[in-house]
Amino acid sequence: MSALIEIRDLSKVYTRGKQKVEVLHSINLDVNQGDFLALMGPSGSGKTTLLNLIGGLDAPSGGAITVGGERIDQLSGAALAKWRASKVGFVFQFYNLMPMLSAQRNVELPLLLTKLSAAERRKRAAIALQLVGLSDRATHKPTELSGGQQQRVSIARAIVSDPALLVCDEPTGDLDRQSAEDVLTLLQALNREHGKTIVMVTHDPRAAARASQTLHLDKGTLVTSAEAVA
Repeated sequence: MSALIEIRDLSKVYTRGKQKVEVLHSINLDVNQGDFLALMGPSGSGKTTLLNLIGGLDAPSGGAITVGGERIDQLSGAALAKWRASKVGFVFQFYNLMPMLSAQRNVELPLLLTKLSAAERRKRAAIALQLVGLSDRATHKPTELSGGQQQRVSIARAIVSDPALLVCDEPTGDLDRQSAEDVLTLLQALNREHGKTIVMVTHDPRAAARASQTLHLDKGTLVTSAEAVA
């Protein structure tokens, strides 16, 4: 199995006034194509920062990030935006849906950056909604949907451009237990049946248990499970 994500000696430093805060320190990580990786750790451990770097939402202070054979840390802002639009799907704790648009139109949004026709955009959005089990809610606006349904719409939006990689930041953090289980089952299906590589940040051990691998961050460093428990 080949590595989709290769991270070498990665660091991230933020400057707050005159103080420099190292959020990530010498991270080395390989994520294989088809993996479902959960990242856990206490608040402030650097989980979301690492996720944002993998998804090209932030730039590292040092080191290298290669995704799908491409050094994304070396891309310009415009090239990185184009890369994100075609290669990565994002799922966040809060659904970030446009309240005035239907589920169908929300799912179509990433495709507006492409050269696809309106008819092709509608077709792909309909397929994505079918995959997440919401074909019958295509014309509903977010306020007419439950939290779990809204998160499934956001997952449909994340997969509509057929990216190889999904990055998920606390995707069940705002859901009740049953809705969370439904969303995790959907993510598992996307991983196992459709080959999506998933990197998920979570604080919930029950969510992490759905992943094929769990890694722990502590104070910006990857640690073993035994160290994390200690």
